[in-house]
Amino acid sequence: MSSTLELKGKERAQSVQKMFSKIAGRYDLMNRIMTAGQDIHWRGEVIRRAKLDTNDSLLDLGAGTGDLAREALRQNPTTRALAADFTLNMMRAGKKNGHLDWSAADALNLPFPDKRFDAIVSGFLMRNVTDVPRALKEQYRALKPGGRIVILDTTKPRKNILTPLINIHLHYLIPFIGGVLTGERDAYTYLPNSTQKFLRAEELAVHMAAVGFKKINFDIKMFGTVAIHWGEK
Repeated sequence: MSSTLELKGKERAQSVQKMFSKIAGRYDLMNRIMTAGQDIHWRGEVIRRAKLDTNDSLLDLGAGTGDLAREALRQNPTTRALAADFTLNMMRAGKKNGHLDWSAADALNLPFPDKRFDAIVSGFLMRNVTDVPRALKEQYRALKPGGRIVILDTTKPRKNILTPLINIHLHYLIPFIGGVLTGERDAYTYLPNSTQKFLRAEELAVHMAAVGFKKINFDIKMFGTVAIHWGEK
């Protein structure tokens, strides 16, 4: 699975899809473990930064099991939330956690009309897409004027005094625990590696600006390994 990062285009997308199909059943548990439970707080912040108003439409893109869509409904029950993913097993796992509206969707070719949503949020999606600018363009297209985008994802960490501990956590602890709990050690080797191969927070902000987003900002979390970005159309 570590070779997934070397694949391009459709082949990489298919490899990522297959990987997430295998780990769907323990995906939420591993997220809690990998982040020491902090991802729950991050998702709360993502929805707060989406600035949802009464009856706003929200797309949780690359939703996995739908945690962000559920958090949106928790914070604002009038939200018209739609969870979308391209992995069937993830959506099946999400449906077991309670009612949500679901849609199959490829982040590079969203099956939604222009100006459809008031907000689009994603959690750990962008590092897995094969074309970041295209994924951002599609989200920009599907947002209404004034619509908000909020992205929770990993960011390439800068070297600091904690780098040795971060590397042990990413490259030894996570693959070990992932292998024990899911039987898919390769998947939890890919995920930490994709963190270090992904864009720095500043670089993702530049890509957001390039497709037209305004009022862009970001906040760094988890010793420089996670970032929340936000902007407006």
